[in-house]
Amino acid sequence: MSLYPVNKPVTDVAIDTGIARLTTEQIERTVQRVLTKECSARLQVFLDTCVHCGLCAEACHSYLSRDKDPRYAPVAKVKDTLWELVERKGRVEPESIRRMAEIAFVECGVCRRCSMYCPFGIDIAYLIMTVRRICNLLGVVPQYLQDTTNSHAVTLNQMWVHEDEWIDTVQWQEDEAITEVTAARIPLEKEGADVMYSVIAPEPKILAQLINNMALIMRVAGIDWTMPATDGWDNSNMAMYSGDFEVMGRVEKLHWETAQRLKVKRVVMGECGHAFRGAVYDGPRWLAWRQAPVTMVHAIDFYYELIKSGRIKIKQKYEPPVTLQDPCNTVRGMGLGKKVRYVVGAMCENFADMQPNYEHNYCCNAGGGLINCGPPWKHSRMLSNRVKAEQLAATGAEICITPCHNCHSGIEDVIGFYDLGMHTKFISEILVECMEIPEAMKA
Repeated sequence: MSLYPVNKPVTDVAIDTGIARLTTEQIERTVQRVLTKECSARLQVFLDTCVHCGLCAEACHSYLSRDKDPRYAPVAKVKDTLWELVERKGRVEPESIRRMAEIAFVECGVCRRCSMYCPFGIDIAYLIMTVRRICNLLGVVPQYLQDTTNSHAVTLNQMWVHEDEWIDTVQWQEDEAITEVTAARIPLEKEGADVMYSVIAPEPKILAQLINNMALIMRVAGIDWTMPATDGWDNSNMAMYSGDFEVMGRVEKLHWETAQRLKVKRVVMGECGHAFRGAVYDGPRWLAWRQAPVTMVHAIDFYYELIKSGRIKIKQKYEPPVTLQDPCNTVRGMGLGKKVRYVVGAMCENFADMQPNYEHNYCCNAGGGLINCGPPWKHSRMLSNRVKAEQLAATGAEICITPCHNCHSGIEDVIGFYDLGMHTKFISEILVECMEIPEAMKA
């Protein structure tokens, strides 16, 4: 009997169908194309530099959660995928790609925590993303993740929201906001505004109240803002994580063209880490831009600015005990750990930090496309994040603040799977409860 937690058998139609269509010749051609035409010198440097020391293992939440099963160590994940493809020059059988796809898409959230502990600074997430790119070109991507990419390709958002549905949802949320704060408008297509607010597709689809929250915050803070009425409002870009960089580039290009068309001074990205990363780094790099054409700040930065400047005042602090999840792409990737704690401290009476925290915090194991692989892979995802459940339980908190959509959903899954009796909230949900609304603005 295995000493390690065992995954439930998973049938993924898209992976199975993709494998059935592959030939060894096709695999070899695709691997060579990626290695010779798309990868830079850093790939060779990383592969040549790694000495297989295994120091990255203790940094990986899936390795720790799986009772230190060596198969889940980051170095093993690279060895069983990219090293194999490089050493064999792509001459592998189709069934080998099945296991590589499972490792790359399901067993690694490309959170980059392991890279912090590598003595040579090897970007293991980049190596895993190279495997995803190969799998994508071979047509071997988990079904649910591929569906989000298909949605991006057709509707330019990840959840099949059509333009008229988007406008209807925004107008509905404006109607809701006005019942609380007078003139809490959501201006559409306003040229020259100070801010274009950018959201991701789950908001109009299943979390529309978050748009309402921003209408209230913007009105109370006196922000000159707008949102687009056309495609280009969504910036979630799961194609970035499926390895379909062509679709990723289309999504980012339209998003930035929309901001330029509206002549806004800057873009505020809502509470989503991977969308922020795609907009300011991965998208522009793929498009061969030096940088994004309009300044973007994350919601964490924006809330910090509003509270620090006094444009938003806290009337009464939120009393239930809270803790905080550090999103990988905004804290580990962008260093916003102190700012998000300033915001949480300003809003909340009882804050207990996780240990470890800041950039050393463990990933929610939902980002990087993991949660988008869908229900078939949820059990595996939960087994790989027991350490997060232990972290959460140790805080004694009732609420985990999750300033990122993937963190929000991923932590909620962990709470349910491990029966922790907690709940998740976005920053905006707490802020609208705590902020002072001038009497003259109250509906």
